[in-house]
This record gives sequence, C-alpha cells and structure tokens, in this order.
Amino acid sequence: MPFKASPYQLQGLLIIEGRSFPDERGFFAESSRDDELRGLGLPPLVQDNLSRSRKGVLRGLHFQKPPMPVGKLVRCVRGRIFDVAVDLRRGSTSFGQWASIELSDEGNRMFWIPTGFAHGFCVLSDQADVLYKVTDYWKPEVDGGIRWNDPALGIPWPERRPTITTKDTSLPLLADAGVLF
Repeated sequence: MPFKASPYQLQGLLIIEGRSFPDERGFFAESSRDDELRGLGLPPLVQDNLSRSRKGVLRGLHFQKPPMPVGKLVRCVRGRIFDVAVDLRRGSTSFGQWASIELSDEGNRMFWIPTGFAHGFCVLSDQADVLYKVTDYWKPEVDGGIRWNDPALGIPWPERRPTITTKDTSLPLLADAGVLF
C-alpha cells in the first residue's frame, strides 16, 4: 500500500503519508486513492476544496454541524501552514483539546480530521495552497465555527496579528457554542 496511517495526538486524528518518487525532473506521487484510503478506515470523500492564502492569513476554526458533519483530509500543496484540529465531541476524553501539525508541500503528508472536530490553519510561507477532501457537501445552513483565539483553548498561533475575516472574529467561544457533537 502506498498510503499509511499513524494515530496523531488525539483519538481519531491521523497522519496519512504516501510514497513519493523523486528524480532529477522533480517527483511523482499519488495524491489520493479511494481504495487505499478506505482501507485505512477513512470514509468516502465526496468534495475537494482548495484555498489560496498569503502569509499571516488565519482561517478557522470551522466545522459543519449535524446532520451533515464533515471529516477533512487536509494537504498543503504549496507553501507551509500551521494546521489545527480542536475536539468538539462532548463525550470525548479530549473534549476541548487541540492538536497542531505543520504541513507543507514537501513530501506526501496529509492530516485526517474526522467529524466532531473544528479545523483551522495559519499560513507560514509567503503563500499557501491548501487542498482538503471532505466527507459531505458544504451546506451554509450547517456551517459553524468557534473563535480562533478562545483563551480556554490557548492555541499558540504563530501569528500574533493574523489576517482574519470579520465572520471568523465573531464566532462564539467554545463555552458559548452549546452542544455541537
């Protein structure tokens, strides 16, 4: 199998790594294979999303609420990002805890974030393209989020004054978000 999965920090999070074949021209890598990803326990991935952001941009912390929650397979295809997942599963022993990882265009590494987590990232390089495959279609009526700088979470974002949307700065704190998952 070209893809392998390793548990990462909180229950349900995985680092997915694939093989890469470098040579003098560059490299070749399979970026996704449904049969192998399912063999690792991932559900079907039905939509691809791509964002491009400049240095210092922070996106998040986003999720999609039931009845259409989404899992995300996140990859940075250009540049570098500080990627974060926050556990919002009320019955989880790690509820309210977060995990972070740096993703870049080096190698063939992805971050699996299952349903029940919020997701966000901050761009470390001059520009970054982030591709994420999701388990359900985006629906605005179930779009949700929590505030990126919630003091109860204490996420040490690498950017003190990130570029962030008004929408993201007005998201609720985790304590005010109610039961989510």
